[in-house]
Amino acid sequence: MGPWVAGVRDSRMTAEAPGPVAGTWALPANSAVISLAFGNYILEPFFAPCAAPLPAVKLVALLGYYIVLILNSWSVSWTARLQNVLSVIKLLALMLIIVPGMMLLAQGHTENFQDAFSSQSLALDKLPLAFYAGMFAYSGWFQTSFVREELVRPERNNPLAVIVSVVTVIVGYMLTNVSYYTVLTAEDVLASQAVAVSFAQKAFQRLVSVIPILVALSCFGTMNGGIFTFSRTLFVASREGQWPPLFSMIHIRRHTPLPAVMLMLPLITAMVCVGDIYHLLNFFSFSRWLFIGLATLGLIIHRYRHPELPRPFKVPLFIPVSFTVICLFAVGMSFYSDPVYVSIGCAMVLSGFPVYFLVISRPIPDCCRTTFYYLTFKLQVLLEVVRQEIRTY
Repeated sequence: MGPWVAGVRDSRMTAEAPGPVAGTWALPANSAVISLAFGNYILEPFFAPCAAPLPAVKLVALLGYYIVLILNSWSVSWTARLQNVLSVIKLLALMLIIVPGMMLLAQGHTENFQDAFSSQSLALDKLPLAFYAGMFAYSGWFQTSFVREELVRPERNNPLAVIVSVVTVIVGYMLTNVSYYTVLTAEDVLASQAVAVSFAQKAFQRLVSVIPILVALSCFGTMNGGIFTFSRTLFVASREGQWPPLFSMIHIRRHTPLPAVMLMLPLITAMVCVGDIYHLLNFFSFSRWLFIGLATLGLIIHRYRHPELPRPFKVPLFIPVSFTVICLFAVGMSFYSDPVYVSIGCAMVLSGFPVYFLVISRPIPDCCRTTFYYLTFKLQVLLEVVRQEIRTY
C-alpha cells in the first residue's frame, strides 16, 4: 500500500537521506512489479476468460508508468495530491472486495476454510519466498522517511503516517484475503492472473467491470508513490557525493528532481521488458530486505556508539533486534528457495562495490574529469536544472 503524502510542502523539492544507494536496484524492480500488475488489470476485462497477451501487458504497463513519470517531472504538489486521491480509491476498491466477501461468510460459506492450515503441503524451503510475497503488501511503510524534508512537522506526521498506514494495511490485507478465500479456492487464486477480477466474477457480477479499474488505479497510485520516494533517494545520494552531481539538481521552474526521475525511465523499461511479476518479486526482495535488515542493524549499533544524539522516534530495542534477525534469516534462506534469481539479485548488489571504489572513494582521473564535467554541464542546460538554493538538511 503506497504512503499517504498528507502535508507535503509546495516549495522547492528537498529530501532526507535514507542511506547509501547500494540497494538501488530494489526500488525500480518493485515499481516494475506494480506496473505489470497495472497492465494485467487494465487488459483482463478485454481478454477474459483467456489471459491477456504478455507483450500487450508489458506495453500497457510501460505506458502507465511513463504517465506517472511525466506527472512527477511536472509538479511536486500535484503528485502529492494525486497520491492522496488514489489512496482513497485504493481503500474503496478494498471495501468493494471486503463487504461482499464478509456477507457471503456471514451466510455460512466456509467450505474453503476447511483444513486451511493443514501442514501436509507445507514446504519449509519456500517460506522465505512466502515471506517476500506477504511483506510486499506492506512495502510502503518506510517511504515517508524518504521525503522527510518535504513533510510539515515531520516529528509528528512521519510516525503518525507510518502507524496509521500499517494498521490500515494489516486490517485491509487480512479482510481482503478472507474475502478472497470465502469465494475462491486456493487453486483458483493460484491460477488467476487477476484475483480481484476472478473474485468479482463469482461473488458480484455487477462489479466485474468496476473492480479492474479501481485496482488499476490503486496500482497507479503505488507507482506514483514509488517514483516520488525513489527519486528523492537518488537526489540525496547525489547531494552527499554518492552519485553523480547531476542527480542532486532540480528543475528551475518546476522544482522537481528531474534528472533523478528521468533515470527511472531506462531502468523500469529494461526490467518490465525482460522480467515477469514473480521472478522480479524474488529478485528485488533479496536486496530490499537485505538492506532493510542491515539498516536496522546499523541503527542499533549507532544507538550504542552515540548515546548523546537526540532521538525523535523511540521504540523498544526488542523490536528492531527481532526485525533484523527475521530479515537476515529470510534473505539467507532465499538462496535455497530460489537460487537463480536470488543470485542474480546478489550479483547486482555486489556490482555496486567496484563502482563505488573506482568512482566514489577515489578522485576521478584527470583524463576523465573534463569529459565528465562537460557532459554534466550539457545535460544541466538541456534539462534546465540547478542545485537547490535553500539548505534544508
